[in-house]
Amino acid sequence: MTLPTQFDERVRPDIVKRAVLSMQSKNRQPYGADPEAGLKHVTRWKQRNNAFRTKKGKGISRIPRKILLGRGEQFYSVGAESPNTRGGRTAHPPKAEKDFSEEINNKERRKAIRSAISATADESLVSEKHNYEGELPLKASGISDIEKTSELKSVLEDLGLEDELERVSKKKVRAGRGANRGRKYRRKTGPLVVVAEDNGVKQAAANLPGVDVSVVDQLNAEKLAPGAEPGRLVVWSEKSLERLEDEELFH
Repeated sequence: MTLPTQFDERVRPDIVKRAVLSMQSKNRQPYGADPEAGLKHVTRWKQRNNAFRTKKGKGISRIPRKILLGRGEQFYSVGAESPNTRGGRTAHPPKAEKDFSEEINNKERRKAIRSAISATADESLVSEKHNYEGELPLKASGISDIEKTSELKSVLEDLGLEDELERVSKKKVRAGRGANRGRKYRRKTGPLVVVAEDNGVKQAAANLPGVDVSVVDQLNAEKLAPGAEPGRLVVWSEKSLERLEDEELFH
């Protein structure tokens, strides 16, 4: 069958990367310090040296010192609130109201998706990361009606993806501190199955590591180019290609 016009788009890794980073920036969780952190002390700045006789000889330090309420006693040696003191505030803490989102034009976003779609049919880009047999793009019929994991696995193996499924089934322990923060393992990204409608295939792919499923009108740059690098191995259902062309998606 003739491929839709979306596959004729020139591959633009720069635009694809911009679209992926825009999506990731909007999922970034805001963080910041408590606005009152380091400022919860009762402090007093020292007055001039000769203001009162009781202050005579107490030094000319400009550091705010802790004081005690009640009898009027003072902590002359303990500083607070100032950034250069132990237990003081942070000079320039991160602000929770900071906006990390990066906007992108709609035309540029759609062009990035078309460019990522075109990269899925480029053998030089796809073969760098994935193992497959046959010509690109890979097509399958009736894959959207699969409801069992074993059936989906057999269909992918019939398409020549047996080595690919073996490659993404392995996982390794992440290096660094992320292993202690709920991201202990790293797993490679495998094929993406694109269907016209989901009739149970998403649930069937849930137990296949590295395999993702997406409806054709819900595609985005991050699904088609994980890590902002175009050239993911994609299995297209025949109806998804027809819908991509008939509805002129992402134009």
